[in-house]
Amino acid sequence: METQTLIYLVVGATFALYVGIAIWARAGSTGEFYAAGRGVHPVTNGMATAADWMSAASFISMAGLIAFTGYGNSSFLMGWTGGYVLLAMLLAPYLRKFGKYTVPEFIGDRFYSQTARLVAVVCLIIISVTYVIGQMTGVGVTFARFLQVSTETGLYIGSAVVFVYAVLGGMKGITYTQVAQYVVLITAYTIPAIFISLNLTGNPVPPLGLFSEHTASGVPLLQRLDQVITDLGFAQYTTLNTSMFNMVLFTLALMIGTAGLPHVIIRFFTVPKVADARWSAGWALVFIAILYFTAPSVGAMARLNIVDTIQIGEVGSPEGNLAYENRPDWFQTWETTGLLRFEDKNNDGRIQYYNEGNAAFAAQAQEWGWAGNELTVNPDILVLANPEIANLPGWVIALVAAGGLAAALSTAAGLLLAISSAISHDLLKSAVMPTISEKGELLAARISMAGAIVLATWLGLNPPGFAAQTVALAFGLAASSIFPVLMMGIFSKRINNMGAIAGMLTGILSTCLYIFTYLGWFFIPGTNMIANTPDNWLFGIAPASFGVVGAALNFAVAFAVSRATAAPPKEIQELVESVRIPRGAGGAVAH
Repeated sequence: METQTLIYLVVGATFALYVGIAIWARAGSTGEFYAAGRGVHPVTNGMATAADWMSAASFISMAGLIAFTGYGNSSFLMGWTGGYVLLAMLLAPYLRKFGKYTVPEFIGDRFYSQTARLVAVVCLIIISVTYVIGQMTGVGVTFARFLQVSTETGLYIGSAVVFVYAVLGGMKGITYTQVAQYVVLITAYTIPAIFISLNLTGNPVPPLGLFSEHTASGVPLLQRLDQVITDLGFAQYTTLNTSMFNMVLFTLALMIGTAGLPHVIIRFFTVPKVADARWSAGWALVFIAILYFTAPSVGAMARLNIVDTIQIGEVGSPEGNLAYENRPDWFQTWETTGLLRFEDKNNDGRIQYYNEGNAAFAAQAQEWGWAGNELTVNPDILVLANPEIANLPGWVIALVAAGGLAAALSTAAGLLLAISSAISHDLLKSAVMPTISEKGELLAARISMAGAIVLATWLGLNPPGFAAQTVALAFGLAASSIFPVLMMGIFSKRINNMGAIAGMLTGILSTCLYIFTYLGWFFIPGTNMIANTPDNWLFGIAPASFGVVGAALNFAVAFAVSRATAAPPKEIQELVESVRIPRGAGGAVAH
């Protein structure tokens, strides 16, 4: 059977499964729409959380970023997994014990303020919309390649699928759909990695293959990779190619950003008991680790395969580079998507792939008659193209297509639910129409979900960067706004409503301002330059790392304002104490 036919069959079967689950688990009440009726088993919830968490950034972009940056991007692995430790220890059980449906609802009740709840809604929407852009980008990229349609058409198809199962099922339908999506995505990620590890090292376990001997050259795989890329002027793969200062800040931003992401936090409202929230976080970390242990090997092996495909002989020799007319089928296939581009700058018909930013190597390349790097590879394609690069069977390629779509769709659904819940439950019912019936609120939730999908689709058509870059910004926003106020709400009886509001506004506004300014989205006033280089960054802090600074400002302002104003009412302080101090794991406050 042809590969394309297999792709249609496998992807179609998974879509039918998702829709079928949504119909079977259709939400019939607001409790089922927002929190799946609080009846999800912790193992099931852990698997659904892992799918919710492992987005297009994890499945599609992370290995690509590691492939092209190397050791420096291990911060993604450390930060994202570390965040779940914070969740399990500091947030999930206490938030579940409080017994609310949404993050803004907890903030509004804990800080006895409708204004605090509305500020939290605004922060949640900014974070979730930023994050969902990356997921919609991943949907477009995957559809564009595997269904042979335009990126825009792929985005529309993906949005339609999400619309059906998210609007129908709410949290209940999304939870069980995400369990199926986890199985699909983890199978799709690990099987190609096993094949490629066997091909390159003879070791069937990818994380072990990463440190095994490269079969063709007889040297350790990472040593071989370092050799081939440094021969082309690129930085050594196994050394840190960024500042340690920014790596530490970025890792911390990812860690506390993870613990502050609304669409992840609300998953812990779905379990029956307080203890189950902690177990859910533990199981989620186990399920996530399966992919995260594999990602570094996928990135390294993909980078080696790319270079070995193009550099077929001695660097600098007339016959050392692949002739464009002899490019493999996978190369031609990905060219049609625009995510892989070749420009013959010296008109020799061969593909020169090297680091033209390395001045010394560029000078040498000029002596060979090279006129600049001729190959542009979007990092987002590496995981999706890996099976084709390694000449794996068609069914493996079809499985990867389904896995990429499952990763993007699962997280998109979780984010859209967070947005929908904030609008219908925290904005409409709380502030605009407090007397709305449950049936009316459920309808409003579904309409809000539909509107969020339309907005996400529109934003996904012109994203500000590839998937993981966009997602990294969302973590900074979550770190600076939601995480601090949750921590203070749980562990400090002294923080009052004015302090919480001032802290959230300071954190989100300072981080947004820094990101917008230093990512080059705006011109610097009074100059003709765009502030998008390290030389212009404040104290050398990268935009994606600023979330930690925003969080520190949030904490500082909240404590200062709270100390200067009246303490919270006695009943609020007693509420905080009752949530924080364990009184057994069996009971939970009813909503």
